[in-house]
Amino acid sequence: MGTGQKHKSVKVSIITVVYNGASTIKTCIESVLGQQYHDLEYIIIDGASTDGTAEIVKKYGSKIAVFCSEPDGGIYDAMNKGIALATGELIGILNADDFLRDSTVVGKVVNKLTACQADALYADLIYVDGQDSTIVKRYWRSGVAKRSSFLWGWMPPHPTFFLKRASYEKFGTFRLDLGSAADYELMLRMVYKHGVKTAYLPEITTVMRVGGVSNSSILNRLKANKNDRLAWEVNQLKPYLFSIWLKPIRKILQFFNKPQRPLNN
Repeated sequence: MGTGQKHKSVKVSIITVVYNGASTIKTCIESVLGQQYHDLEYIIIDGASTDGTAEIVKKYGSKIAVFCSEPDGGIYDAMNKGIALATGELIGILNADDFLRDSTVVGKVVNKLTACQADALYADLIYVDGQDSTIVKRYWRSGVAKRSSFLWGWMPPHPTFFLKRASYEKFGTFRLDLGSAADYELMLRMVYKHGVKTAYLPEITTVMRVGGVSNSSILNRLKANKNDRLAWEVNQLKPYLFSIWLKPIRKILQFFNKPQRPLNN
């Protein structure tokens, strides 16, 4: 398959959700279509963009397995639509502002998940400058974690998170009532509450352009913390008193870390 490694036959679905992402969608799409892993289904859910996004996607024709462009209830509603349409055994979600680091990512994910006999996988993430993707702003090194790590403010970076479709079917998809904490709640529910077996791939798999609603202001950070707490409550779980506040504190450390391997290698 081009990576020098033999992959078990696992069909992978990658879902990209987008709204008015004409400036970045091309890089995102080509990072997926350029994967050396060929048992890959690519699904794009567009929220009825008005900036030419749909026209860009359509240029790729049948290389995009499913393209849906219609109004939706926001990013997590769009993700749920994509999950419902996915036919792959393993599902990854890649936003339109993000891209896979190189052409070997999906193959490595499948190899690691298969070797560990896991149902989910997470990896490392870097944030780059919105205009120059070679400038690293933050490095999220996830590290090996236990289920209990959630109590200490840890979470996997969602853009690196792959989950078997069977787990979505068994334990549910994204809740639409938790704002920007919907991805945190889903991973908390899967990994902490239900104990879905999870593997860690110690490599940068995903590149994310700087931004993000939950971190854009102090007010939004406070709202995010409230929703993080709700994520525990809706699952009838009890964090430590400091668990929710450790979560944003951990992010500060990401500004001082640097990846060992440069982005362009």
